[in-house]
Amino acid sequence: MGISTHVLDLSRGTPAEGIPVKLERREQGGGWRLLEEAVTDADGRVKDLLPAGEALAADVHRLTFATEAYLGPDAFYPEAAVVFRVKDAAAHYHIPLLLSPFGYSTYRGS
Repeated sequence: MGISTHVLDLSRGTPAEGIPVKLERREQGGGWRLLEEAVTDADGRVKDLLPAGEALAADVHRLTFATEAYLGPDAFYPEAAVVFRVKDAAAHYHIPLLLSPFGYSTYRGS
């Protein structure tokens, strides 16, 4: 069905706008194939990370958040990579990221 994300800045209590996000799928040989790139909106969201015409595959995917673009050049974590497994290609996968200058957390949302 699809993949979405929502980034919240825990230190400010606000959505994290302007973070570049990449969606990749793991290939047979272990490398990664880029599926889509997007930027979080004013509400910290990317509502659909699958490119038009691309079906969600039951496979391992990776979301990479370029947090340095938001936190600045002294960011302790210049990027945050979240690797997850899609088991049901007919389901929607919402992957939130809770971000602060010295940490981040993620979970499968709804």
